[in-house]
Amino acid sequence: MGTSNRVVLCMKWGTKYGPEYVNRLYAMVHRHLRGPFRFVCLTDSSEGVRPEVECLPIPDLALPDGLPERGWKKLTTFEADLHGLRGTALFLDIDIVIVDDITPFFEMPGEFLIIHDWKRPWRITGNSSVYRFQLGAHADVLAKFRAESAAMRKLYRNEQAYLSGVLHEQGKLQYWPAEWCASFKYHSIARFPLNYFLAPSIPKGARIIVFHGVMNPPDALAGRSNGNWRHAKASPWISDHWKE
Repeated sequence: MGTSNRVVLCMKWGTKYGPEYVNRLYAMVHRHLRGPFRFVCLTDSSEGVRPEVECLPIPDLALPDGLPERGWKKLTTFEADLHGLRGTALFLDIDIVIVDDITPFFEMPGEFLIIHDWKRPWRITGNSSVYRFQLGAHADVLAKFRAESAAMRKLYRNEQAYLSGVLHEQGKLQYWPAEWCASFKYHSIARFPLNYFLAPSIPKGARIIVFHGVMNPPDALAGRSNGNWRHAKASPWISDHWKE
């Protein structure tokens, strides 16, 4: 796969995450992706975002107000025409930490690649913190959700379950190598009782550390469990990577 039409996509809305998350994600991609790329943030506010990042509006999904946050907005990355963007898109959640070369995420063959869920690996569900696709190639996935929104939200708990289910039915769902995307919660924190004595570490072979659940990079850096069920000591190595 060539490097001329590579787009790194992220998304930020609301006030949960500040612009520093986007800025640090850009910096990590810049350090760990060989060759040229465009970095695009779909967002409702560009305030404080560094100028290298192209900030574009999040397409409207027309969901009812007051729904629980289930990541449905991420489905808008599959617009038939997403602001005129073309090429291969690698979507990254803004609360990840990149620790090694991510060029292979653009080189691995496949129509649609996503993380295989760690907690229940016998299911087909992917974790959409990191996924790759051709821009405009899966507009039917978004169109189906828009047409059957209420039914799909009843059938699937969140956006990644819906996305995995529909693409699996189409025979297009594929997963990254298991070691590439590690869970901070499941793979970096040592098992009880060692987690009280050993600091979390970078798992062997990991390229991206995913922070799903209540702990984000600044919490893990400082050793704040932030309500997580598993205690974690401070992880000073995060500051080597999660920086501008």
